[in-house]
Amino acid sequence: MNKSLSRRLIFFLSFGYAFLYIPIFILVIYSFNESRLVTVWGGFSTKWYGELLKDQGILDAAWMSVRIAFFTAWAATFLGTVAGFVMARFGRFRFHSGFASTITAPLVMPEVITGLSLLLLFVSMERVLGWPEGRGMLTIWLSHVTFATAFVAVIVSSRLREMDISIEEAAMDLGAPPLKVFFVITIPIIIPALISGWLLSFTLSMDDLVITSFVAGPSSTTLPMKVFSSVRMGVSPKINAVATFIVMFATVIVVGSSIFAIRQDKKKYREMQAAIQENLGQ
Repeated sequence: MNKSLSRRLIFFLSFGYAFLYIPIFILVIYSFNESRLVTVWGGFSTKWYGELLKDQGILDAAWMSVRIAFFTAWAATFLGTVAGFVMARFGRFRFHSGFASTITAPLVMPEVITGLSLLLLFVSMERVLGWPEGRGMLTIWLSHVTFATAFVAVIVSSRLREMDISIEEAAMDLGAPPLKVFFVITIPIIIPALISGWLLSFTLSMDDLVITSFVAGPSSTTLPMKVFSSVRMGVSPKINAVATFIVMFATVIVVGSSIFAIRQDKKKYREMQAAIQENLGQ
């Protein structure tokens, strides 16, 4: 690669990162703004964090969003892993195309259509079955799991297709049952994909506004809904403080997952080196 091409790539890469992250840095800086105007710097102050901690409405909405996102991430990771395994390992069975299309439909479906469809579904179920009774945290969780599962399924199926299947075949040839091969061989290999799917599901659930607005009840306000309603009446510096907390929370999760993934890679490398040394010794 010549130097001019390398410099252009570095320039565009730097520009892309700057375009993505400089606004976040500005938001964090302005969360310590003294002024009531979010676009005018009035000096350094932490008073808006104090005001935020006194706003019980925002705190309740944030706690609800975190709980829904947490349970959504686990449920979507489980269902998405099963769906991804079926798509990647069960071959071209009779309804494979229909199954794959159904799983990935939420990826291309407009959120307005998804939200309206889920609302009609819940209303019909309540009339026929009496469940779910009203709209609230349960309906929001079911809706988030519905679209988050599609993302996890795509990630897991892609990782499974790249995986060397001969490792699993060798384990089964040595007498290991398929279920044990899945938990002992397959899961540790695809764990980075599972972590990525979990984090993506958590983020999508925390961030969702459109679908949640359709399926939420009057007593189930999430943080995006609260922030959106606050912005419509005028942007408060407390919103910057809320966003800063979310950025810090997301950063901790991403850094922690990255450290875990790096340690897992190092552990696999050490085990591989030990196996090589043992084979050479024999």
